[in-house]
Amino acid sequence: MSKWKFPLFLLIVTGLLTFSVTGGGPVKINWSLLSAGIVGVTIVFLYWGFEQSPASPREIAVIAVLGAVAALGRVSLAALPNIQPVTFLVIISGYVFGARTGFMVGSTAALASNFFLSQGPWTPWQMFAWGLAGACAAYFRAAFPGARKWALALFHFAWGYLFGCIMNIWTWTAFIYPLSWQSFLATWAASLWFDSLHAAGNVLFYLFFGEGVIKILNRIKKKIEVSRLPVQSISTKQP
Repeated sequence: MSKWKFPLFLLIVTGLLTFSVTGGGPVKINWSLLSAGIVGVTIVFLYWGFEQSPASPREIAVIAVLGAVAALGRVSLAALPNIQPVTFLVIISGYVFGARTGFMVGSTAALASNFFLSQGPWTPWQMFAWGLAGACAAYFRAAFPGARKWALALFHFAWGYLFGCIMNIWTWTAFIYPLSWQSFLATWAASLWFDSLHAAGNVLFYLFFGEGVIKILNRIKKKIEVSRLPVQSISTKQP
C-alpha cells in the first residue's frame, strides 16, 4: 500500500490545484494565493516525507550530486532561450532511481540554480514542476518497462510542454485577470515558442547523452543496493 502513497498524494494535489485555478465556485477567495499555497505545502510535505524515509547516506549523496549537476547545467546555459539539460537529468534520475529520488533531484536543482538566477515566487512552482517531471519518469518506467529509445525521447519532448503548462499556471494566476480558459490559452500561446525550444532541447540532450547517463546511474544504483545487503544480513541474524 505504501507504494501508492506518493502517486495518490500527487493526484490529490493536482485535484486541489485544478479546483483552485478554475475558481472553485462562487466563494470569493484569492485563488492565486491558494494555488501557490497548495504548491508550497506540497513541497514541504514531500521533503518531510523524504526526511522520515530510511534513505541511506549514499542515496542522499546521489540526490545532492545529481541536483547540483542539473543546477550547474541550467546556470551554464542560462543565456540560451529555454534550452537546458536540467529537465533531461531530472527525468533520467527519476527513471533510474524512482519517483521519490526524481522529485528530490528536480526540486533541489530548481532551488539551487535560483540562488544564481534569482529566487522569487516562481521558485516553488519550478521546484514542483521539475520534481513532478522526475516522479512521472519513474511511473513511466513502471507502466512501460520495455520502452524503447524513441518512447523515452517522446516522454522528454512532452515534458517540455508540460513544464511550460505548469509554469504558465503561475503566470496566469499571478498576472492575468480575469481567470478563464480563454485567458489561460492565450497565456500558453504566448509561451509556445519557448516551450517548443524546451521540448526540442530535452530530446537532443536525451538522444546524445541519454543512454550513457542511464548506464552510469544504473551502476551507481547497483552499488547502493549491494551496500545495503551486509546491513540487512546482520540485522536478520540478530535475535
